[in-house]
Amino acid sequence: MFGTRAAGPQRPKSEGEKPFWISYADLMTALMILFLIVMVASLAMMTKRIAEAEQGEKTRTDEISKLCNRLKIKARNLDIVVDCRQNRINFGEAGRFGYNDYKLGPAGQRALRDVVPLVIEAANSDEGQKWFKQVLIEGFTDIDGSYLYNLHLSLQRSEWVMCAILDDRYSAITGLNQDQKRQVRDLFLAGGVSFNNAKDSKEESRRVELRLQFYGLKDRTASAAPTRPVVFNGTAPEKCLLQ
Repeated sequence: MFGTRAAGPQRPKSEGEKPFWISYADLMTALMILFLIVMVASLAMMTKRIAEAEQGEKTRTDEISKLCNRLKIKARNLDIVVDCRQNRINFGEAGRFGYNDYKLGPAGQRALRDVVPLVIEAANSDEGQKWFKQVLIEGFTDIDGSYLYNLHLSLQRSEWVMCAILDDRYSAITGLNQDQKRQVRDLFLAGGVSFNNAKDSKEESRRVELRLQFYGLKDRTASAAPTRPVVFNGTAPEKCLLQ
């Protein structure tokens, strides 16, 4: 029996059936783990961004409140009401106009002389340079007459206030120097509101107010040095008629 070859040990049948690549279940487990890792990282990043935005908004609110309250303290001995909740400056009786009139009297002119330098000072503060956007001069009317008639009258009132601040012939009204007037041109806007937001009486409704406007977080992110275009609604400073 020399030609007979001795048989080697037989391998188990299951050994040949085992695949050499990763199983489908293991692949799905790996993908699930990877997905969870990505989701946890995304949630952590989103939570961080939300926390930063909330902190940024809180800082903005606190700094604007600080600016407004400082302005309020400096104006407390004047006949001016600084509303830090609505960011408005009201002149009281001094800021009222006569019937069908668009010019302030001597008391209103004195109020402008007192408040405008304070607003410029607030705008030049650290908080003001960061958040102060513009000051909107809003003229109001009573409800007598049509809406368009009162809209025109309210525009005349707000533009008269702007002219009273800027016109060199009437510099005694505010006592501003040329540099301060340049800041007014950059910062102040004139706009009419007609008889919207009318007060309880017609006399109270015929008024002018200053509305302080501030940048939002997105505004500051979009532009590091935003411009403040001056709007006169058709009336240029050199054409102001204050007689």
